[in-house]
Order: sequence, then C-alpha cells, then structure tokens
Amino acid sequence: MSANAVQPSEILPDAEMERRARAISAGLRCLVCQNQSIDDSDADLAKDLRVLVRERLESGDSDGEVIDYLVARYGEFVLLRPRLSTGTLILWGTPVALLLAGGAFALLSSRRRRAERPTVRLTPDEERAVEAALREKGF
Repeated sequence: MSANAVQPSEILPDAEMERRARAISAGLRCLVCQNQSIDDSDADLAKDLRVLVRERLESGDSDGEVIDYLVARYGEFVLLRPRLSTGTLILWGTPVALLLAGGAFALLSSRRRRAERPTVRLTPDEERAVEAALREKGF
C-alpha cells in the first residue's frame, strides 16, 4: 500500500494494527482532494482522519466500526467505493443499465439495417454481360 502522505509520527507500533489502519485509510476519500485516499493525501484534514482512524483502532474498534463512525460523521461520500444500498443503487445501476441499453440499441439497429437492404436481381441482359466479362478475364 502507498505510504506517500503518512508521517512517521502517525505510524502505530503494532504492525498488524498499522496494516489495518492503512487498509481502512486506503478506502477513505480525502474530503479536500476528493480523488485521493486519505492515505495518499497531504491535506491537513486527511492527516486528522488518519490519526482518528488509528485512535479508534487503538481504542478497540473493529474495522467496520471505524468505517461506520466516519460514514455517520461525513456521509457515504467519505468512502472511495460506496456501499451497495438502496441509496447508492442508482450509482451502481446506471452504468450497467446504460451498457445494456447501448448493446440492445446496437443489436436492434444492425438487425433493422440488414432487414431493410433490398435484394438486387440482375436482369437477363446484365447476367449475360457479367458472364461475358468474366470469360474475357479468364474466370
């Protein structure tokens, strides 16, 4: 995992607890930067959140309890990967629905185009002309 912004003073002495803190921090959005995790962000708020995560772990909270605490305080937006719930269903469902709609449109369009193509029949004079041209070319 990245250790870009984590300061040495923030690192927990217990390696397993530090690993848990890093895993949690990697999944939390920096509310200042918005496209970075708090583990990667140099923003003061990200540092405060990293410290808060470590404090809650040291006080005995489980990983889920730490995440639930931060979601209760800052909302689902704090999660880099929002949970699947009725509130976020539109976020998860929209890309799938758009892909399915696009695929259905492409399939129907190609079928319609194939069905609309008229079949061209050659007249007997045209058939004789094609045969003569092919014989002339040696086919």
